[in-house]
Amino acid sequence: MQNPPEPAQIEAMAPESMPESVSVPEDRSLHLPVHGSTVTAEDLRVRMVLACDLDGAMQIDASQVETVGQAVLQLLVAARTEASEAGHEFEIVNPSTAFVERVQACGLAEAVGLSEEEFPS
Repeated sequence: MQNPPEPAQIEAMAPESMPESVSVPEDRSLHLPVHGSTVTAEDLRVRMVLACDLDGAMQIDASQVETVGQAVLQLLVAARTEASEAGHEFEIVNPSTAFVERVQACGLAEAVGLSEEEFPS
């Protein structure tokens, strides 16, 4: 089963002569994979760099996460730190219970921007 195309792939498929009144819906948030591992981390890193270059602000949707590994967590910590230093927004939205539990178990809630008040242990 093939994965659906990313928004950038959809835009690349659209003819350049498309009238301005036709728009491709934009979802600028990055969606973490269901299983965030070392294998998926490189693709995520590339997408994070592109999103930051495009908007400056970064919104990470963690709603589908079932497992998240060390490589993905490292990327999230680094991205939040870099965004903060550059004065850009960084937000994790709709975190799944599995994501929240893993981040808290690793002691990284503050480092990735999850509020302990909003997601108590």
